[in-house]
Amino acid sequence: MARGTRNNAVLKLGGVGALAALLLAGGLQLASADTNGGGAASAAQTVNCPTVRDKLPAVPAAANAEVERELANLDREIARQNERLARQAVKPEGGANFVNNAILGPLKAKRTAALDRIEIAFNRIGAQRPNLDALAGCGLNAAGVPSAVNGGAAQGGATGGAQNGGAQNGGAQNGGAAVGQARTVNCPGVQLPAVPAAAAGQVQAELANLDKQIAEANARLARLAVRPEGGPAFIDNAILGPLKSKRGAALDRIEIAFNRVGAQRPNLDALAACGLN
Repeated sequence: MARGTRNNAVLKLGGVGALAALLLAGGLQLASADTNGGGAASAAQTVNCPTVRDKLPAVPAAANAEVERELANLDREIARQNERLARQAVKPEGGANFVNNAILGPLKAKRTAALDRIEIAFNRIGAQRPNLDALAGCGLNAAGVPSAVNGGAAQGGATGGAQNGGAQNGGAQNGGAAVGQARTVNCPGVQLPAVPAAAAGQVQAELANLDKQIAEANARLARLAVRPEGGPAFIDNAILGPLKSKRGAALDRIEIAFNRVGAQRPNLDALAACGLN
């Protein structure tokens, strides 16, 4: 399908109705009843992790690329676990401690490793090593509350690409990024009409999927800032092109989720393509 770019899309949060709950991604609002007369679906919780970027001292230029890479890794893990929580809301598994044992526990371990690498990046160049130990553990937000993320440090201090789970929209930047500084993808946020309850689980899972794709692309860009590869078209061919394809497939599945329950199918074609901050 034909795709276009729309930057700086603003996500709107809706209120909570009698049979409606906000979803994690983009503040979606469930319809009070689905088009087939079914009951409301369970809305997923999201992980609530401390942000790290705002807790760091000034990052030395020599450590910047490595720090950016690890911040992108932290955001990628948040997006990945939000996707799992979205699936869990649709099809619960495990017992009462499943979320703690299978999601929050491993997430803390991964965050600890990433935070250690940030500390080491400071220490390696002789800067004072920050103590980030207290930022590893995460809890859960109430259903409908988006996760706070670190975003990307684009030129001019703009935040990284828009996410459906709570990151701010980043402004498009002109010109190249500073040497050794990671750029981030700038993808349109996804704004939807009221979601029928029967389609809520599928839509929520796909929105979490979109956020995971953004986080993975940002992590790739962060690695590229440390170790460049390919020619001038590498980012377009190896990052933005595949990202557009993956987003197109996820957006198609959202449209199909509406159509499957007899609701009007939204047209999300223009939201697939991303640029760079």
